[in-house]
Amino acid sequence: MDKVKPLQEVENEIIDEFSLFDDWLDKYEYLIELGKSLKDYPEDKRTDDRLVKGCQSRVWIDFDVKDGRIWFNADSDAIITKGIISLLVRIYSGRTPGEILSSDFSVVEKIGLKENLSPTRANGLVSMIAMIRGIAAENR
Repeated sequence: MDKVKPLQEVENEIIDEFSLFDDWLDKYEYLIELGKSLKDYPEDKRTDDRLVKGCQSRVWIDFDVKDGRIWFNADSDAIITKGIISLLVRIYSGRTPGEILSSDFSVVEKIGLKENLSPTRANGLVSMIAMIRGIAAENR
């Protein structure tokens, strides 16, 4: 598995990347690009138990626990949502349950994501975070 950078370092990288764009349309384009970086998500893992409840689009989150760290894989059938979940996978994959549970997930506010999403997408983001936190809590 990859060496995991400190959580704060990954969050700061993402904040820096998003600060390069002044316009939210450019940030949406960047999110779409990030979504393309997700590794392939197996068809047999597109099951209801992996589906994020409360998302307008369909988002699946799967995980493995190795050496006390949770490794996430995810996918969505919507391009912007796929970008959002790819950000969360980038930030939280490879973390311990304690790191995930102690995170305040404030990076989504710091990059302006939450206030620039439609209400349904913002609710979906909250649901994705809740599922990641739930997985961490179950694997403590």
